[in-house]
Amino acid sequence: MTIVSIDDKELHLTNLEKVLYPRTGFTKGQVINYYVQMAHFILPHISGKPITLKRYPEGVDKDFFYEKQCPSHRPHWLSTAPVYSRHNEDVVNYCLIDSVAALVWLANLASIEIHPNLAMAKDVTRPTSMVFDLDPTEPADLHDCADVALMLRDMFEHLSLRSFIKTSGGKGMHLYVPLNTPVTYDQTKSFSNAIANLLERQDPKRITANMRKDLRPGKVFVDWSQNDQHKTTVAVYSLRAREMPTVSTPLQWKELEEVHRTGHIEKLIFQAPDVIKRVEKLGDIFAPVLKIKQHLPSLNKKSLS
Repeated sequence: MTIVSIDDKELHLTNLEKVLYPRTGFTKGQVINYYVQMAHFILPHISGKPITLKRYPEGVDKDFFYEKQCPSHRPHWLSTAPVYSRHNEDVVNYCLIDSVAALVWLANLASIEIHPNLAMAKDVTRPTSMVFDLDPTEPADLHDCADVALMLRDMFEHLSLRSFIKTSGGKGMHLYVPLNTPVTYDQTKSFSNAIANLLERQDPKRITANMRKDLRPGKVFVDWSQNDQHKTTVAVYSLRAREMPTVSTPLQWKELEEVHRTGHIEKLIFQAPDVIKRVEKLGDIFAPVLKIKQHLPSLNKKSLS
């Protein structure tokens, strides 16, 4: 056990040499170190939001489990947010990760991935963004995702809405339309559903808005259903539990345009050390998602023509 003090909070770190990514030898200590180095960039995007833990105690190639209820053995200084669950007919106390110490505590649980709600804990019915999960099924890949993301970007520009893109850290991408204005999940879900279906009509050979997996081979599934109070989207800069310690990384639109032209999808795959260097150079290019205020327009045939 290693005892550390962060902002006057004592933390007991365990099994720091344990390998969590067997293919690369990436250890639990390295996971914690990554989150410490990236805390300045991650915390603004997750502070104040209910967090679902996704824990891999034996590593990314072994069993994992989700944990919505913040563990009872949490430190006394770690804040929680009570959220009523209709499914459980009870209150779930979610962890709030709002400090470096809290982030380190989370990583020490081998909660490799960080899954926040789209809403703040102070009003869980009001999402701060509308999100699309672009999920390709072979032989579709990140190149196809880049093409669909650019289609979405252009569509939202036509509606005078700015959008931002990040890799999922896996095989797909996440597109965010920041709102930060009064809106409901019913509004964002119906709006995103309409957009996804419009995309499918424009390019039915490559795009589907249907959740049926048998309809997905060779297509990009534009998953609009993420816009739900009971779902989470992996946080920007979160590690992913893949073979390699890849990261959900924000992208510049010009990077997608280059991939669209060249097909070099390897330029869209970032591991933990790459992301640390990247933010040193670019800063947080996802920061506008936290501040930009936008309103969803009324959807009609004229507005989308």
